[in-house]
Amino acid sequence: MPSGPDEKRYDWLYDDGTSRPAPRAADELPPPDLPPPGGRGGRGRDRDRGDGGGRPRRKRRFGVGKIIALVVVAWIVFLVAVPVWAWNQVARVDADPDERLADQPGTTYLVVGSDSRKGLTKDERNKLNTGGDFGERTDTIMLLHVGGGPSLLMSIPRDSIVDIPGRGESKINAAYAYGGPELLVSTIEENTGIRVDDYVEIGLGGLVNLVDSVGGVEICPKERLRDRDSGLNVKAGCQEADGVTALAYSRNRHAYATGDIQRVQAQREVIGSIGSKLRSPATVLNPFRYLSVAKGGSTALTIGDNVGPISLARFALSLSSVMGGDGLNCTVPLADFSVRWDKKRSEEMFDLIASDRTEDVGSLCTKDGLPAGE
Repeated sequence: MPSGPDEKRYDWLYDDGTSRPAPRAADELPPPDLPPPGGRGGRGRDRDRGDGGGRPRRKRRFGVGKIIALVVVAWIVFLVAVPVWAWNQVARVDADPDERLADQPGTTYLVVGSDSRKGLTKDERNKLNTGGDFGERTDTIMLLHVGGGPSLLMSIPRDSIVDIPGRGESKINAAYAYGGPELLVSTIEENTGIRVDDYVEIGLGGLVNLVDSVGGVEICPKERLRDRDSGLNVKAGCQEADGVTALAYSRNRHAYATGDIQRVQAQREVIGSIGSKLRSPATVLNPFRYLSVAKGGSTALTIGDNVGPISLARFALSLSSVMGGDGLNCTVPLADFSVRWDKKRSEEMFDLIASDRTEDVGSLCTKDGLPAGE
């Protein structure tokens, strides 16, 4: 039993009922029940514990993988949304005449470059050297056939003399001026026997905007070219051309000894260069250029009412493929430099296209339209 000064302090342990524990000194008191650091009113770590107070939960964080996944999804949405938006901006026109040829295998697109000044200001006409508004004609006329064989692109010189329904003989580009896309389609079908399934047109200002939207195109004239009418002035050799220069290069014929024959080849060269830029990674992976191209293309094109988005996409891919060397690149068979069609060779070529047998075209397909070897 304890004795001395602590005797009374502990006598309650022996149940004599005469004493109670003495108050403890401040330094002997247990620590107060304070909330843990970093929380208020009992919050903090306890908030992150489960009901059983086990291991603290880990806070959710976006890792690098999730961020990359979100960026990829956003990019895919962007790539899809931009063409959908652009598709709704494209102008449309009725290009189907009342009397049509019967359906034919494959799909044939009529590609037209109009010299329409519509929508151009006086300053823009001066800049592009288009002159005044003298009506609408077609500087560029091409047929693109896509089917079971190799795709085929055939240029038709604008000065070709043909029979225009209801108008008699005239240059083929006058058909557009007389009756717009419908009469031009009728003229093509009547003179070639090839059914036109879809119609695609690009205007002067549209070509300039499209070329500028892809950052310019490469042209490779074999000699120095100067032409006051189109405003063309370029040196010989490959070089980058902006929209204004590309338009002049496509319209020029007076600087060539063979005139319209050489011009259609220059037009295909510009179209091919545009296609190369459109399918390059620099366009698809650059959001600013991708959006610019979509805007430029949507304002540049006018398409037939029956052309759907899938058909237009197929047209763009096939045209780009042909100009890239994977297909046939031709001018309608000509008899001489006067752009008079060679009756026998042209009719044979037209029949092969109409029956979707482009693999049999062979030597009928030449870049200048003249017989191979000439």
